Amino acid sequence: MVDDSVEPERGMRAGAQAVAAVVVVGGVVGGMWGLGGVLPKATSRDSAPATCSASTDNALPAKYVSPTALCTALNRTDLPALLGTPDEHAETASGSAGWMRLAGGTKIASPEADVDLTTYSVRLSASYDDVPVAQAARYVDSSSEVKMVLGHPAVLYSDQTIAISFNLGGGKASTGPGGIARSLLVSTTAKDGGDSFEISIWRQDDVPPDDEALFRIAEEVLPTVPGWTAG
Repeated sequence: MVDDSVEPERGMRAGAQAVAAVVVVGGVVGGMWGLGGVLPKATSRDSAPATCSASTDNALPAKYVSPTALCTALNRTDLPALLGTPDEHAETASGSAGWMRLAGGTKIASPEADVDLTTYSVRLSASYDDVPVAQAARYVDSSSEVKMVLGHPAVLYSDQTIAISFNLGGGKASTGPGGIARSLLVSTTAKDGGDSFEISIWRQDDVPPDDEALFRIAEEVLPTVPGWTAG
């Protein structure tokens, strides 16, 4: 039995949060992997779209955007159409709160939300590390591109996912390169003050994700997130 779902795993952030996706294969059903765990995907294309699962909102002070707010903003009824897969629907949707600890001991709030469809997974996260997007561009991959999204500074970049295979018979796991995730880091303000939102998309196969879909999602979702300031 094979579960070919894709599970997001919290990435390292040095001015920009890199995204790693874990492709779980090899007979894993209902397991808990990563910080947020994996929810079983819907087994029928006719089942109702997912609703946002309970999140740990109380783990973050009120001045930060909550995981529930991020999940609500991302889990739109038109998300499948924005992704270019209008016949699909959200199969799982969840938000999680957490803190990222830097080498010097500084803690940074890092709430996020994830929505999984049959073809795509999408993540929306927030960062409060006081690193302007223009500066963060130095820390992501060499092919990163400086962009503007709704009048806000942004950086478009890629990250490689990780494939992990589990052999239940032998009790062993192996890892290897997976597909590509595309991420768009966007300042919450036109002045690039240091807070940012990030949207990442990746596919459940090895096909590169659609950049146009990523920008469509950013333009529709970001203005609905608490903390966004119109440019």
